[in-house]
Amino acid sequence: MKAPAGPFERPLAALAATVALVLVTAGCGTGGPVGSSPAERVTSLTALDYYTDTTEHAHWGELLTACGKKAGVTVEQRSVPGPSLVPTVVRQAAARTLPDLLMLDNPDLQQFARSGTLTPLGRYGVRTEGFGPGILSAGTYEGEVYGLAPTVNTLALYYDKDALAEADVAVPRTWDELRKAARATTRPGRHGLAVDADASFENTFQFLPFLWSNGGDERHLDTPQAAEALRLWADLVRDGAMSRSVLTWNQGNVHEQFLAGRAAMMVNGPWRMTELEKAKDLRWGVAPLPVPRAGAKLVTPLGGEVWTVPRSGSEARQQKAAQVLDCLNDPASMRTLAVWHHTVPSRTDVAARYAKEVPSMAAFVQGVQGARARTRELGPAWPKTATAIHTAVQAAVSGQQTPEEALRRAQRTATGS
Repeated sequence: MKAPAGPFERPLAALAATVALVLVTAGCGTGGPVGSSPAERVTSLTALDYYTDTTEHAHWGELLTACGKKAGVTVEQRSVPGPSLVPTVVRQAAARTLPDLLMLDNPDLQQFARSGTLTPLGRYGVRTEGFGPGILSAGTYEGEVYGLAPTVNTLALYYDKDALAEADVAVPRTWDELRKAARATTRPGRHGLAVDADASFENTFQFLPFLWSNGGDERHLDTPQAAEALRLWADLVRDGAMSRSVLTWNQGNVHEQFLAGRAAMMVNGPWRMTELEKAKDLRWGVAPLPVPRAGAKLVTPLGGEVWTVPRSGSEARQQKAAQVLDCLNDPASMRTLAVWHHTVPSRTDVAARYAKEVPSMAAFVQGVQGARARTRELGPAWPKTATAIHTAVQAAVSGQQTPEEALRRAQRTATGS
């Protein structure tokens, strides 16, 4: 089965900047539900997501059915391709035909919450205790929780055990060790490291751990800390330890390079494990991403999807939808989804037990503990800055600009100054 796609593997952000304007123009403002009756009997709900992979869709359908049964309703699941989700929801909002349950990539939640399209979950007593702070932050807008993720993901370092042993280098823990390992494992037909540096938000997602762990800040991109992080990537390409083709590789391409033995290490997410486990001739391991220097704190971006309750105009339907959402986020559901899809349970205690049961997931569980929501600092303004970041990475890695020049331009673009 194809594991859940990584953050922004399904590009959703093209319309994100205009979501709020379209929804408000369409009359989907912040007014409360209308036309509902407390005595309304609800027997069925609709759910919309982007889980179009056959097995993935079936898994989520099974869980939605079970949680619907628990709430006394049937749930009709509809899945659309990732790039179609945001435009579909915008059209549905304009036509007042929103689903009762809506899944969103977590960076997109801010846009919809700001528009008044979503219902605060606290209104219906949805349980939020035990969730990691970064995970709750990803579903929160202006102090209210609008979305919860049953499981989440982040990035780690995959490595070819045989390639590292052949080069007599240890699994890298710091940037200096990463440089050494990448150079030592590079040979004809294989580069030491593969990352996603293409012109997309996947690039931004992969660069953020290097930016944040070095003390960089998306609000101030033109700093020495940010330039040092970007120079690491640019130097690895310049020295031949990373292929120049990273400028065109998405996360799927990075995975293919590693799987084929053309990269000794890669930065990627846990959704790749399903395919890697099928590889008979590749002995691989997973470790936390290297940090700038020994003792530095690793800060990774939080990936994953949140489930929300749109304003449907029916208080009774929203109440039932919230019950289903609460069930999707209970400990048993989290563990089931984690086992199915190689993701990390969002409740800290469930994740800790899962890491012991599945050691290959331990690095991702560790990463999630300190993971940060991409929208934490900038809220709905995040997509503009994310674009400026991946543009800067492309300029510096290609050699068109120095890291400092690329990041100064990114800062001007992000702030409009």
